[in-house]
Amino acid sequence: MKKLQIINGPNLNLLGKREPAVYGNTSFEGYLEVLRDKYPQCEIAYYQSNVEGELIDKIHEVGFSFDGIILNAGAYTHTSIALYDAIKAIETPVVEVHISNVHARETFRHTSVISAACRGVILGFGLNSYELAIIGLIN
Repeated sequence: MKKLQIINGPNLNLLGKREPAVYGNTSFEGYLEVLRDKYPQCEIAYYQSNVEGELIDKIHEVGFSFDGIILNAGAYTHTSIALYDAIKAIETPVVEVHISNVHARETFRHTSVISAACRGVILGFGLNSYELAIIGLIN
């Protein structure tokens, strides 16, 4: 059984309520159950924090024992060299995901500090970006 860790960063606890035109109407917890039902061959753990250091701690915690990490670092994607360093420091492959197409949004969202440390990047497919990351990690 593959062990996958989904890590969501700041403001993603508000999915389903926050800017539904951009992020949709579904809470992540509701979507998580769909993923777990669809991929019973995977143990899918979930963690969310609005605090950069807590995201780094979680990456360190699972980064040598899980088969993959799916990371939506939210706004930290564009600013956090510390997250980049944490990803580089671990053995577990990380896939960066974004719900929206960040390149079709504000210019400050066009640059990712963490992409170069990740195995791959998936964006713009709504919550299905997470499923595409799972498919990439299990294949």
